[in-house]
Amino acid sequence: MTLFSSRTRFLCDMPTVIFNMFATHQPRFMLLLFLSMQIITLRCSSITQELHTGFSATPESSTASFQAVLSDPTGNFSLGFLRVNRNQLALAILHVASPEPFWVANPTHAASWSDTTRLIFNGSLVLSDPETRVSWSTATNGDRAVLLNTSNLQVQAEGIPLWESFDFPTNTIVQGQNFTSKMSLLSSNGLYSLRLGDDFMGLYEGNEYLYWKRTVMETKAEVQEGKGPIYARVNQEGYLGMYQTNDEKPVDVQKFNSFQQAVTAASFLFMRMEADGNLKAYYWDGSSWLTNYQAISETCELPRSCGSYGLCRPGGSGCSCLDNRTQFEAGRCFNDVGGELCGEEGIGRSKSGYWVLRRSGVEAPHKELLRHVTTSSLAECEELCEKNCSCWGAVYNNGTGFCYMLDSPIGTMLGSGDATKVGYFKVKKVDVEKNRVWVRVGVVVTVLVAVGVIIVGTWFFVRRWKRRRGVKEEEWASPGPYKNLGSASFRSIEMSNSVE
Repeated sequence: MTLFSSRTRFLCDMPTVIFNMFATHQPRFMLLLFLSMQIITLRCSSITQELHTGFSATPESSTASFQAVLSDPTGNFSLGFLRVNRNQLALAILHVASPEPFWVANPTHAASWSDTTRLIFNGSLVLSDPETRVSWSTATNGDRAVLLNTSNLQVQAEGIPLWESFDFPTNTIVQGQNFTSKMSLLSSNGLYSLRLGDDFMGLYEGNEYLYWKRTVMETKAEVQEGKGPIYARVNQEGYLGMYQTNDEKPVDVQKFNSFQQAVTAASFLFMRMEADGNLKAYYWDGSSWLTNYQAISETCELPRSCGSYGLCRPGGSGCSCLDNRTQFEAGRCFNDVGGELCGEEGIGRSKSGYWVLRRSGVEAPHKELLRHVTTSSLAECEELCEKNCSCWGAVYNNGTGFCYMLDSPIGTMLGSGDATKVGYFKVKKVDVEKNRVWVRVGVVVTVLVAVGVIIVGTWFFVRRWKRRRGVKEEEWASPGPYKNLGSASFRSIEMSNSVE
């Protein structure tokens, strides 16, 4: 990976090049060479470790993947231009040795990789792109920008931070970084997030559907009313701690695999909200990243492990569809369509907008987080969901009488060998109609292709047969010369057709 532009690398490599070229010459040149080397080295150091007013940088076309513009004092982290999808650019902070991105300035909008894109420092860090009109700014009035050895980017005024990247995490937090209730970690695909509540941390699909929750255990301290919200921090000793005050006594500890292992200078930890909806932590052992923790250990308990209306069987048995008549393809069974299911006819006629799918031997993942009531029968459970416009389904346990209500579009259900657990699911008719349309299109296309193959094959066979028998093509391919179309026989046919 190219960490620095060719221009910067040439400048910083000049001392070594000059020394190698003239090391064998007379000693009178050595003093001049030494002074030149020191000046260039100091200049390189100031360019890569601090940005001051007047700084400007543009991406270079020769850069393959990453062009650094700022480095921390240890050289472990760099801020620079990260090439995305060949022609796009993100301003990112990378772990140099990996290289793994820890932070992106504007994750939802990428700038273009061109000489019109500029990063400047004028008291604020500003990324501008006149072509795509994408801009980002720290909106500060500082005197310098620095990257700390924690990977925290700061804009400072007389040494006091006015803005820092640690306050605006994207999908990652690193060791020593506080994660507060005002923040969220958003997965790269924008589907899942990590957020903090009053006494818990939770994973959400979209903005409202909670599918994983960790309530504080109050092991070393208690959550007290009036002392503010809790916050979380990845500890270098190998755990995620949740705190309420600054007395460093956590109200909850989630241990990693590296808990209480020997901490070395090369070791480093970070936690990330992954694109599959899982929360994972990683440990740098000096040469590679090792998975150190994951909030959800069972694949089937991830929110979309088998797609919409999918069925996942624990133990790695693969995915299928809740509807046995539907084949599991492209990671889904039916389209995931939100909104209400009642349509314009009201609650009493809600079935007009959907059809019902039933399946025994299923249960909902993370059912402890679902709203549930006790009913006397499966029919009563289904009736409660049927009359509720926002209810997408229900899972009934005949053994306990619990009726779990599914208030979000149906994701992946868990397969169970217990036939007393029955699922009731609503499927929007628009999805079925779309599937039928595509099936019809597929049938028509298949028939047309088959007919075309038959016609071409027949033509090829007849042509070959005629050639073998010595018949010229013009003798069988047309009724005769063009002038014969005006003959009396042709006119008689035309007239007979007009009379009819």
